[in-house]
Amino acid sequence: MNVLRLHGPGDLRLHDEPVPVPQPGEVLLNVTAVGLCGSDLHWYQDGSIGSTRLGDPLVLGHEFAAVVASGPRTGMRVCVEPADPCGTCETCAAGLGELCDRMRFSGQAPTDGALRTWMAWPERLLVELPPGIPDVQASLLEPLGVALHAIDLADLRPGQRAAVVGTGPIGLLLIRALRSAGIHAVDATDLLLHRVAGARDSGATQTWPAGDDTPPEALSAYDVVFECAGTDAALASALRIARPAGRVILVGIPADDRTSFQASEGRRKGLAMVFCRRMRAEDLGRATDLVASGRLALDGLVTEVFPLSQGAAAFEALASRRGLKVVIVPDARA
Repeated sequence: MNVLRLHGPGDLRLHDEPVPVPQPGEVLLNVTAVGLCGSDLHWYQDGSIGSTRLGDPLVLGHEFAAVVASGPRTGMRVCVEPADPCGTCETCAAGLGELCDRMRFSGQAPTDGALRTWMAWPERLLVELPPGIPDVQASLLEPLGVALHAIDLADLRPGQRAAVVGTGPIGLLLIRALRSAGIHAVDATDLLLHRVAGARDSGATQTWPAGDDTPPEALSAYDVVFECAGTDAALASALRIARPAGRVILVGIPADDRTSFQASEGRRKGLAMVFCRRMRAEDLGRATDLVASGRLALDGLVTEVFPLSQGAAAFEALASRRGLKVVIVPDARA
């Protein structure tokens, strides 16, 4: 089978490897679509993410759809929960499996991910895909689940105002999810004008380019601000536009695993800062139901699709930030 492995920063190589044999509780999956995200870009550019560094060559990919190829669900189209928490530690017992420090996570060293034709993964982590969600769009359901988790952490109420700072794919999904949840005032900003346009297309009520020193006067005093860029400048903007006693949800991942900000801004306003990590166990199913019901559309978010054999070009497209979502489609026959 074809496998795309990262050997070091910028060093992706296509390999021919044996089809994996599922272990007890696992099934064989034929991977049909894999979305690339900011964490994949960190691995590709730096050979690390946070404190986790590349050891052996790693298969990236955690936002994916597949067809089950073994067991009683053979032939079923599924989206896949990439997190496999231990289920036995105190954190898992408290219902916080997304924070388990013993977790296996697809595409996070040392666990190989989905940028390959075939993979084995626990059957309990599969969610059936309805016919109305095509494979390429199904790769967006995992990041949509992350957006739903971020909204849960925000504890927004009807009538409150939200802003999204950084409108890459997660930011755009947040806008759509907020609107579907009945939050009518959702404003957004980004450095890149095509992403600002994407925010408008996704339902943002008002937008402004992040290069401005300050947004217009009307675009301030938000109850909740979602920081989705992972940069100090984005966080500074989020702190500046949050209202007193507001909340800032940090969704973006900083490139060097370090975030700095002006403490007086947050302290003076008494802001709460909450870190969002991945999604909770039920969020993938929630995301699937939300799209299947027609309450949230995924149209217009995937802007480039590459075969696995052009994986390096796909990552260069991701790094260039020239579009929105980049998806890799493995060859089912390989």
